[in-house]
Amino acid sequence: MLSNPKKTKDDIIQWICDYFAENGPDCSAVIGISGGKDSTIAAALCVEALGRDRVFGVMMPNGIQPDIADSCCVVECLGIRSMTVDISSAFKGMHKAISDAAALAGFIYDTDTTGLSKQAQINLPPRLRMATLYAIAQSLPNGGRVVNTCNMSEDYVGYSTKFGDSAGDFSPLANLTVYEVRQIGHELPIPKELVDKTPSDGLCGKTDEDNLGFTYAQLEDYIYAGTCDDPEVDAAIAAMHGKNLHKIRPMPTFSPQESDYVETSAVCC
Repeated sequence: MLSNPKKTKDDIIQWICDYFAENGPDCSAVIGISGGKDSTIAAALCVEALGRDRVFGVMMPNGIQPDIADSCCVVECLGIRSMTVDISSAFKGMHKAISDAAALAGFIYDTDTTGLSKQAQINLPPRLRMATLYAIAQSLPNGGRVVNTCNMSEDYVGYSTKFGDSAGDFSPLANLTVYEVRQIGHELPIPKELVDKTPSDGLCGKTDEDNLGFTYAQLEDYIYAGTCDDPEVDAAIAAMHGKNLHKIRPMPTFSPQESDYVETSAVCC
Protein backbone atom coordinates (compact mmCIF):
# COMPACT_ATOMS: atom_id res chain seq x y z
CA MET A 1 0.00 0.00 0.00
CA LEU A 2 1.32 3.43 -0.94
CA SER A 3 1.82 5.81 1.97
CA ASN A 4 1.51 8.86 -0.26
CA PRO A 5 -0.36 8.06 -3.51
CA LYS A 6 -0.30 11.68 -4.69
CA LYS A 7 3.49 11.84 -4.46
CA THR A 8 3.83 8.51 -6.26
CA LYS A 9 1.45 9.76 -8.96
CA ASP A 10 3.57 12.89 -9.39
CA ASP A 11 6.75 10.79 -9.48
CA ILE A 12 5.32 8.56 -12.24
CA ILE A 13 4.35 11.62 -14.27
CA GLN A 14 7.89 12.99 -13.97
CA TRP A 15 9.29 9.57 -14.86
CA ILE A 16 7.19 9.52 -18.06
CA CYS A 17 8.40 13.05 -18.91
CA ASP A 18 12.01 11.95 -18.42
CA TYR A 19 11.49 8.82 -20.52
CA PHE A 20 10.17 10.82 -23.48
CA ALA A 21 12.83 13.50 -23.14
CA GLU A 22 15.41 10.77 -23.71
CA ASN A 23 13.51 8.41 -26.02
CA GLY A 24 11.39 10.64 -28.25
CA PRO A 25 10.91 14.31 -27.33
CA ASP A 26 8.35 14.77 -30.10
CA CYS A 27 6.77 11.31 -29.96
CA SER A 28 3.30 10.45 -28.75
CA ALA A 29 2.32 7.80 -26.24
CA VAL A 30 0.29 5.11 -28.02
CA ILE A 31 -1.94 3.05 -25.76
CA GLY A 32 -4.59 0.39 -26.17
CA ILE A 33 -7.76 1.53 -24.42
CA SER A 34 -9.62 -1.52 -23.12
CA GLY A 35 -11.94 0.30 -20.74
CA GLY A 36 -10.28 -1.37 -17.75
CA LYS A 37 -8.56 0.36 -14.85
CA ASP A 38 -4.95 -0.21 -15.97
CA SER A 39 -5.19 1.29 -19.46
CA THR A 40 -7.42 4.09 -18.15
CA ILE A 41 -4.99 5.06 -15.40
CA ALA A 42 -1.90 4.67 -17.62
CA ALA A 43 -3.52 6.87 -20.28
CA ALA A 44 -4.43 9.52 -17.69
CA LEU A 45 -0.85 9.54 -16.38
CA CYS A 46 0.46 10.04 -19.92
CA VAL A 47 -1.95 12.95 -20.46
CA GLU A 48 -0.72 14.57 -17.25
CA ALA A 49 2.90 14.10 -18.37
CA LEU A 50 2.72 14.90 -22.08
CA GLY A 51 -0.56 16.73 -22.68
CA ARG A 52 -3.62 15.30 -24.41
CA ASP A 53 -2.29 16.08 -27.90
CA ARG A 54 0.58 13.63 -27.44
CA VAL A 55 -1.49 10.66 -26.27
CA PHE A 56 -3.13 8.43 -28.89
CA GLY A 57 -5.67 5.84 -27.78
CA VAL A 58 -6.53 2.75 -29.79
CA MET A 59 -9.64 0.68 -29.17
CA MET A 60 -9.28 -2.83 -30.57
CA PRO A 61 -12.43 -4.94 -30.21
CA ASN A 62 -12.38 -8.48 -31.55
CA GLY A 63 -15.83 -8.13 -33.07
CA ILE A 64 -18.36 -7.23 -30.38
CA GLN A 65 -16.92 -5.87 -27.12
CA PRO A 66 -19.64 -5.62 -24.44
CA ASP A 67 -17.91 -2.83 -22.50
CA ILE A 68 -16.72 -0.76 -25.49
CA ALA A 69 -18.71 2.15 -24.03
CA ASP A 70 -16.18 2.29 -21.19
CA SER A 71 -13.35 2.65 -23.69
CA CYS A 72 -15.20 5.47 -25.42
CA CYS A 73 -15.76 7.10 -22.03
CA VAL A 74 -12.02 7.07 -21.33
CA VAL A 75 -11.18 8.69 -24.64
CA GLU A 76 -13.87 11.34 -24.21
CA CYS A 77 -12.97 12.04 -20.58
CA LEU A 78 -9.27 12.50 -21.37
CA GLY A 79 -9.90 14.35 -24.64
CA ILE A 80 -7.28 12.34 -26.52
CA ARG A 81 -7.05 11.44 -30.19
CA SER A 82 -8.16 7.90 -30.92
CA MET A 83 -9.19 5.32 -33.47
CA THR A 84 -11.00 2.01 -33.39
CA VAL A 85 -9.47 -0.99 -35.12
CA ASP A 86 -11.64 -4.11 -35.22
CA ILE A 87 -9.14 -6.99 -35.14
CA SER A 88 -11.76 -9.67 -35.84
CA SER A 89 -10.91 -9.92 -39.56
CA ALA A 90 -7.21 -10.30 -38.79
CA PHE A 91 -7.97 -12.88 -36.09
CA LYS A 92 -10.24 -14.91 -38.35
CA GLY A 93 -7.78 -14.63 -41.23
CA MET A 94 -4.83 -15.79 -39.15
CA HIS A 95 -6.88 -18.57 -37.58
CA LYS A 96 -7.97 -19.80 -41.02
CA ALA A 97 -4.47 -19.54 -42.48
CA ILE A 98 -3.02 -21.65 -39.67
CA SER A 99 -5.91 -24.11 -39.80
CA ASP A 100 -5.51 -24.56 -43.56
CA ALA A 101 -1.76 -25.05 -43.18
CA ALA A 102 -2.31 -27.48 -40.31
CA ALA A 103 -4.73 -29.52 -42.40
CA LEU A 104 -2.21 -29.74 -45.25
CA ALA A 105 0.53 -30.78 -42.82
CA GLY A 106 -1.69 -33.30 -41.08
CA PHE A 107 -1.22 -31.43 -37.80
CA ILE A 108 -3.93 -31.86 -35.18
CA TYR A 109 -3.77 -30.41 -31.66
CA ASP A 110 -5.25 -33.05 -29.37
CA THR A 111 -8.82 -33.50 -30.63
CA ASP A 112 -9.02 -30.01 -32.11
CA THR A 113 -8.94 -29.98 -35.91
CA THR A 114 -8.44 -26.20 -36.17
CA GLY A 115 -4.66 -26.39 -35.77
CA LEU A 116 -4.76 -23.98 -32.82
CA SER A 117 -4.91 -24.96 -29.18
CA LYS A 118 -7.43 -23.26 -26.90
CA GLN A 119 -4.61 -21.26 -25.28
CA ALA A 120 -3.30 -20.16 -28.69
CA GLN A 121 -6.78 -18.94 -29.62
CA ILE A 122 -6.91 -16.91 -26.38
CA ASN A 123 -3.44 -15.41 -26.84
CA LEU A 124 -3.69 -14.55 -30.53
CA PRO A 125 -5.91 -11.44 -30.10
CA PRO A 126 -3.56 -9.74 -27.57
CA ARG A 127 -0.63 -10.35 -29.93
CA LEU A 128 -2.57 -8.90 -32.84
CA ARG A 129 -3.43 -5.89 -30.68
CA MET A 130 0.23 -5.28 -29.86
CA ALA A 131 1.15 -5.54 -33.56
CA THR A 132 -1.59 -2.98 -34.23
CA LEU A 133 -0.25 -0.56 -31.62
CA TYR A 134 3.27 -0.72 -33.05
CA ALA A 135 1.99 -0.25 -36.61
CA ILE A 136 0.12 2.88 -35.51
CA ALA A 137 3.08 4.15 -33.45
CA GLN A 138 5.34 3.88 -36.50
CA SER A 139 2.76 5.64 -38.66
CA LEU A 140 2.22 8.78 -36.56
CA PRO A 141 3.90 11.93 -37.98
CA ASN A 142 6.48 12.15 -35.17
CA GLY A 143 6.39 8.49 -34.22
CA GLY A 144 5.11 6.91 -31.04
CA ARG A 145 6.11 4.88 -28.02
CA VAL A 146 3.81 2.04 -26.97
CA VAL A 147 2.59 2.05 -23.37
CA ASN A 148 2.71 -1.22 -21.44
CA THR A 149 -0.22 -1.29 -19.00
CA CYS A 150 0.60 -4.38 -16.91
CA ASN A 151 0.79 -4.20 -13.13
CA MET A 152 2.94 -6.07 -10.60
CA SER A 153 0.17 -8.35 -9.36
CA GLU A 154 -0.66 -9.71 -12.81
CA ASP A 155 2.99 -9.93 -13.86
CA TYR A 156 3.84 -11.94 -10.74
CA VAL A 157 1.56 -14.82 -11.73
CA GLY A 158 1.96 -14.41 -15.49
CA TYR A 159 -1.58 -13.15 -16.06
CA SER A 160 -0.65 -11.61 -19.40
CA THR A 161 0.20 -12.69 -22.92
CA LYS A 162 3.87 -12.92 -23.84
CA PHE A 163 4.57 -10.50 -26.73
CA GLY A 164 0.96 -9.37 -26.37
CA ASP A 165 -0.17 -7.08 -23.55
CA SER A 166 3.11 -7.83 -21.73
CA ALA A 167 5.05 -5.96 -24.43
CA GLY A 168 5.60 -2.21 -24.84
CA ASP A 169 8.25 0.49 -24.76
CA PHE A 170 7.73 1.78 -21.22
CA SER A 171 5.71 0.57 -18.26
CA PRO A 172 4.47 3.09 -15.67
CA LEU A 173 2.51 0.59 -13.55
CA ALA A 174 4.72 -2.52 -13.57
CA ASN A 175 5.98 -2.01 -10.01
CA LEU A 176 2.57 -1.33 -8.50
CA THR A 177 0.05 -3.88 -7.24
CA VAL A 178 -3.62 -3.73 -8.24
CA TYR A 179 -4.49 -1.98 -4.99
CA GLU A 180 -1.72 0.57 -5.50
CA VAL A 181 -2.75 1.19 -9.11
CA ARG A 182 -6.22 2.03 -7.81
CA GLN A 183 -4.69 4.36 -5.23
CA ILE A 184 -3.00 6.23 -8.08
CA GLY A 185 -6.22 6.22 -10.09
CA HIS A 186 -8.10 7.97 -7.30
CA GLU A 187 -5.59 10.82 -7.55
CA LEU A 188 -6.38 11.39 -11.23
CA PRO A 189 -9.27 13.23 -12.90
CA ILE A 190 -10.97 10.11 -14.25
CA PRO A 191 -14.31 8.47 -13.42
CA LYS A 192 -14.17 6.56 -10.12
CA GLU A 193 -16.24 3.72 -11.57
CA LEU A 194 -13.49 2.98 -14.10
CA VAL A 195 -10.80 2.98 -11.42
CA ASP A 196 -12.81 0.53 -9.31
CA LYS A 197 -14.09 -1.55 -12.23
CA THR A 198 -13.88 -5.29 -11.62
CA PRO A 199 -10.99 -6.66 -13.73
CA SER A 200 -12.07 -9.08 -16.47
CA ASP A 201 -10.43 -10.46 -19.62
CA GLY A 202 -13.63 -9.77 -21.59
CA LEU A 203 -13.47 -13.22 -23.16
CA CYS A 204 -15.10 -15.85 -20.97
CA GLY A 205 -17.55 -13.82 -18.86
CA LYS A 206 -15.54 -14.42 -15.68
CA THR A 207 -13.63 -11.94 -13.56
CA ASP A 208 -9.84 -12.09 -13.37
CA GLU A 209 -10.09 -13.34 -9.79
CA ASP A 210 -12.42 -16.14 -10.92
CA ASN A 211 -9.88 -17.17 -13.54
CA LEU A 212 -6.95 -16.98 -11.14
CA GLY A 213 -8.69 -18.89 -8.37
CA PHE A 214 -7.80 -16.37 -5.68
CA THR A 215 -8.32 -12.68 -4.97
CA TYR A 216 -5.89 -9.88 -5.73
CA ALA A 217 -5.83 -9.14 -1.99
CA GLN A 218 -4.58 -12.68 -1.33
CA LEU A 219 -2.03 -12.37 -4.12
CA GLU A 220 -0.71 -9.07 -2.80
CA ASP A 221 -0.46 -10.43 0.74
CA TYR A 222 1.64 -13.26 -0.67
CA ILE A 223 3.87 -10.88 -2.67
CA TYR A 224 4.64 -8.68 0.31
CA ALA A 225 4.40 -11.07 3.27
CA GLY A 226 5.17 -14.44 1.67
CA THR A 227 1.77 -15.85 2.64
CA CYS A 228 -1.92 -15.04 2.48
CA ASP A 229 -2.61 -17.36 5.43
CA ASP A 230 -4.15 -19.98 3.16
CA PRO A 231 -1.66 -22.79 2.38
CA GLU A 232 -3.57 -23.95 -0.71
CA VAL A 233 -3.67 -20.46 -2.20
CA ASP A 234 -0.01 -19.90 -1.28
CA ALA A 235 0.90 -23.07 -3.16
CA ALA A 236 -1.17 -22.03 -6.19
CA ILE A 237 0.44 -18.59 -6.35
CA ALA A 238 3.95 -20.01 -5.95
CA ALA A 239 3.30 -22.51 -8.74
CA MET A 240 1.96 -19.87 -11.12
CA HIS A 241 4.87 -17.54 -10.35
CA GLY A 242 7.46 -20.21 -11.05
CA LYS A 243 5.74 -21.42 -14.21
CA ASN A 244 5.48 -17.93 -15.67
CA LEU A 245 8.86 -16.41 -14.80
CA HIS A 246 9.84 -16.70 -18.46
CA LYS A 247 7.35 -13.91 -19.21
CA ILE A 248 9.07 -11.30 -17.07
CA ARG A 249 12.72 -12.31 -17.29
CA PRO A 250 14.92 -11.07 -20.14
CA MET A 251 15.27 -13.52 -23.02
CA PRO A 252 18.08 -15.99 -22.25
CA THR A 253 21.02 -15.65 -24.61
CA PHE A 254 23.95 -17.99 -25.21
CA SER A 255 27.42 -16.57 -24.59
CA PRO A 256 30.46 -18.44 -25.97
CA GLN A 257 33.23 -19.13 -23.46
CA GLU A 258 36.51 -17.25 -23.81
CA SER A 259 38.15 -20.58 -24.66
CA ASP A 260 35.89 -20.93 -27.70
CA TYR A 261 37.67 -18.06 -29.46
CA VAL A 262 40.91 -18.19 -31.43
CA GLU A 263 43.34 -15.33 -31.88
CA THR A 264 43.14 -13.64 -35.25
CA SER A 265 45.47 -11.23 -36.90
CA ALA A 266 44.32 -7.70 -37.47
CA VAL A 267 43.16 -7.12 -41.02
CA CYS A 268 44.60 -4.00 -42.61
CA CYS A 269 42.74 -2.19 -45.33
